[in-house]
Amino acid sequence: MEKLKKDLENLLDEVIASYNALKIDEKIEELASIDEKLADGGIWANPTYAQDITKRAKFLRKDTDEWSTLKVQVSDLIELLSLCDESMKDELSAQYEALEKTYLKLKKDLLYQGEFDDKSVILRLSAGVGGTDAQDFTEMLERMYIRYAEKNGLEVDVVDRSSGEQAGIKSSILEISGNYVYGKLKGEHGVHRLVRLSPFNADNLRQTSFALVEVLPKIDDAKEVEINPEDLKIDVYRSSGKGGQSVNTTDSAVRITHLPTKIVVAIQNERSQLQNKEMALKILRSKLRQLQLEQKAKTIAELKAGKSADWGQQIRNYVLHPYSLVKDTRTKYEESNPQSVFDGNLDGFIDAYLEWLALSV
Repeated sequence: MEKLKKDLENLLDEVIASYNALKIDEKIEELASIDEKLADGGIWANPTYAQDITKRAKFLRKDTDEWSTLKVQVSDLIELLSLCDESMKDELSAQYEALEKTYLKLKKDLLYQGEFDDKSVILRLSAGVGGTDAQDFTEMLERMYIRYAEKNGLEVDVVDRSSGEQAGIKSSILEISGNYVYGKLKGEHGVHRLVRLSPFNADNLRQTSFALVEVLPKIDDAKEVEINPEDLKIDVYRSSGKGGQSVNTTDSAVRITHLPTKIVVAIQNERSQLQNKEMALKILRSKLRQLQLEQKAKTIAELKAGKSADWGQQIRNYVLHPYSLVKDTRTKYEESNPQSVFDGNLDGFIDAYLEWLALSV
């Protein structure tokens, strides 16, 4: 029983250290603040903001409940141990093993210690060189990330989507919400390359195509990234996408250009011009914050145009012919079953990137 007591005390020390490192108490305070806001019916005058913080509250509640419950359960088991005799040793040992297993699962959260790792994500997919093959590849990547989210209990909303003329998509914007989503997916940021026998080529020739994946930390609060209105050029135009009543008959689509950096964000999926503008500004804030990380700029005002490495970072190759392999160019991690990867099984790549990142610092 003495060894079991020592093991439990060590586990409690580790749980408390992880609890503090993840700032669970601060998250509990943030959750209380959000709950207070949501209790005020006036917040729904801005439904987009209200929905954003409702999602944030959902995942904060899950995170804080799991860690708070584990800390209490380990403490209670230590107290129970002091009241029991040897006849209870096997049962108490089983409870300890179950709590240790829970801790090892939750401990992965410690990998996500970056400034924005606990944020949700705006995921932008853009077809590159490769014509229809590139557009088809971009759609394959869109499905891959949606499947990954579904497998991991994350929420996915398709914010905007532009279909290709023959197949696939020209671009797609996904909003993925959950705990530590940016921390998990930030390694996906960059150029992805596909090599295969083209299904769109009459001669069935080998084709190489490219797609850009941008992983942006979702910035819900406009105060986090303050943009000078004079730096914005806002154009409205008639939506060309599929839509219901009024979508293609009014100037509801919005294009916002950030003049200093030349970043352009266009949204046309929502029915109202106001909704499209709000979403475009949210994406622009996220893009500016990502650019700030890349350029190591202290303020948004210091950002420079043409300094993003987007199309210069080829991070992963998906080879379907003449052999089957998916390989990360940075970590050298590889999978020999591309279909499994396209079905959303990305944990191997994500874990390898986090280990590589830790060694690179």
